[in-house]
Amino acid sequence: MGSTSTSSALIHHFPLTTRNLGSPSKRPHTVHFCSAWREAGLRYGVKQRWSRLAAVDENSDDSPTPAVEDRPEDRSSSVYEFLYPDKEDLPDDKEMTIFDHLEELRQRLFVSVLAVGAAILGCFAFSKDLIVFLEAPVKTQGVRFLQLAPGEFFFTTLKVSGYCGLLIGSPVILYEIIAFVLPGLTRAERRFLGPIVFGSSLLFYAGLAFSYWVLTPAALNFFVNYAEGVVESLWSIDQYFEFVLVLMFSTGLSFQVPVIQLLLGQVGVVSGDQMLSIWRYVVVGAVVAAAVVTPSTDPVTQMLLATPLLGLYLGGAWMVKLSGR
Repeated sequence: MGSTSTSSALIHHFPLTTRNLGSPSKRPHTVHFCSAWREAGLRYGVKQRWSRLAAVDENSDDSPTPAVEDRPEDRSSSVYEFLYPDKEDLPDDKEMTIFDHLEELRQRLFVSVLAVGAAILGCFAFSKDLIVFLEAPVKTQGVRFLQLAPGEFFFTTLKVSGYCGLLIGSPVILYEIIAFVLPGLTRAERRFLGPIVFGSSLLFYAGLAFSYWVLTPAALNFFVNYAEGVVESLWSIDQYFEFVLVLMFSTGLSFQVPVIQLLLGQVGVVSGDQMLSIWRYVVVGAVVAAAVVTPSTDPVTQMLLATPLLGLYLGGAWMVKLSGR
């Protein structure tokens, strides 16, 4: 059988001419045998394929497989509602090509950059007044600010104007982001988006106010009192504003803890009871986070920031629990 297969393979590629095989009466009968065997094999293979296809059709009729992946059985969880929203909660379809999306993104980025740039220019026009305002926490302590390098005060005013302009222009940036992603959100997510954005903005500005009125004066007064009677407080204007601005913005960002908790609770990742059950670890985490966020190393500043962080976490956990999550 092996030699016959080899012969048929060779005959398939060998030119069957009179010169090679001689007269028709002298040609080997193996050619006819191999051709018949090959036709029988092809018919058998086609028959087997049809039988397999018929079996697949019968199975598909008996137990049809879904076109998409099976959804989880637990349909009461928040994760299921987030991943598989109801049809009535879906937004109205609006067909846009990828180029339309990119064009809309370009326009919204242009508006955001224009708003922030205008705010920075406006703040630079009043940069000296802003610097006097930010020097107020230590003005009564007898601290003197020095310009230690040429142009240091000028670059400090640019830095202060940039931070303040970004702060003033952030509502425009936030609005453009919301307007860009809003068409893709469900109706339930749209109802949830308003309180989240409002609460996040309120907490951020509350963090800035807390840092300016409580945290920054306490930290700077600690440094002044610690050096009293030993060295005179002559501070670099650039390093002072770098310390104050970083402290204020990091405090505003750290006040976003309840917003993150509400988002996690809404999605169903963690419940309010689970958040409250790990309060001991949260105390340690708040102290560590305060040590990382604050640019100073004194324990007074760290404890002043860790205390409201712990209070915000507990408040956010209770809000998640009261909301039924």
